Amino acid sequence: MLPAPPHAVSLLRDARLARSTRPFLARGGSRRVHCPGCRLVTSHCMCLLRPQVATRAGVCLLMHDAEPLKPSNTGWLIADVVADTHAFGWARTEVPPALLALLADPQWQPCVVFPGEFVEPARVVRTVEPAAAGTKKPLFVLLDATWPEARKMFRKSPWLDRFPVLSLEGGEASRYRLRRSTRGDHFCTAEVAAQCLDLAGEGLAADALDAWLDVFSERYLLAKHQRPVDPGSAAHVRLQALAG
Repeated sequence: MLPAPPHAVSLLRDARLARSTRPFLARGGSRRVHCPGCRLVTSHCMCLLRPQVATRAGVCLLMHDAEPLKPSNTGWLIADVVADTHAFGWARTEVPPALLALLADPQWQPCVVFPGEFVEPARVVRTVEPAAAGTKKPLFVLLDATWPEARKMFRKSPWLDRFPVLSLEGGEASRYRLRRSTRGDHFCTAEVAAQCLDLAGEGLAADALDAWLDVFSERYLLAKHQRPVDPGSAAHVRLQALAG
């Protein structure tokens, strides 16, 4: 089975591995062979189900040091679905020139996605202009990290201060089951991106990303417990309906 082509997050992962001095061992990680395209064990590979959806909106992932290496990271899923996904490792002391160039690119209107309760009210927005032809395309800057790490990244990234902050409204509880959170109202990165896409008028892409996350989560847990894939599950049926 052919893996999905490399994207921004997989390339960042390769670069992070290249400079590692010792192997990254995920907590509870499996020693079985994993697919390089979807990170699942090969018996549970989902590469052939990857949805193809055209979008005008883009995503810029600022990833905390170990995030690209974690098998449960969902920024990878965003890059699977949204072609214009860019991924950069975050460091307090330096900013990649390519990241600054992306944020200054006139085709994009960047906005940082972060809870408004932690931001000066003047910077907070709760809506975005839909991605329409002839206008700047929304670029959602997501801090891909644990909640304590994300707060630190936000405080220590003054080069983001000139951009508006999109604060998402609360809604349904998170469906993410692969990591524990200290707060029940926190969403994983892919869920946040899906909400952003929906706000930007990219409803089909938002639904595809949500469905892709559900299939990934289901297969990840089935592989963890050494149970077979159920291609007729509700998550698979929803993804297939969107693809067809």
